[in-house]
Amino acid sequence: MPPGPDENPDREADPREVARSIALRQLTMAPRTRAQLAEKMADRDVPDDVAVEVLDRFEEVGLVDDQAFAEGWVRSRSTGRGRRALAQELRRKGVDDETAAQALEAVDHDTQIDAARDLVRRKLRSTAGLDRAVRERRLFGMLARRGFPTDVVLRVVREELDGLG
Repeated sequence: MPPGPDENPDREADPREVARSIALRQLTMAPRTRAQLAEKMADRDVPDDVAVEVLDRFEEVGLVDDQAFAEGWVRSRSTGRGRRALAQELRRKGVDDETAAQALEAVDHDTQIDAARDLVRRKLRSTAGLDRAVRERRLFGMLARRGFPTDVVLRVVREELDGLG
């Protein structure tokens, strides 16, 4: 892109301004973790010390908050995912294990059972004509892939299939 009227093409861009611009642009699109923003800055060759400085400042003013990000992520995704899957997603987003564990406290055993039960009930309609063993395998697999613990998977699938008669 050609330089704007106020830009000097011979002058290097200030790395702090580049870092701030990257962070603000990313945060405008969606909430981001500190690690995600640092990765974007590294992609644009922002020096590590500058990235740390800018990210520290963004944390000070509340624009970057991994705890709030993790809590929001868990709240918005817990209806279709188990704790294990949510923990993996947070880890991929760069949330540390301690922060993730605090956010995941909101997903208790009963919450997981309710979420798994809702998913199974929806899936039961599409497996109506199948043999019970096939239905069990499909339901077990669906819940396992979504990160539900084994005890929840077994309990919910069996209860729901038994409830059908």
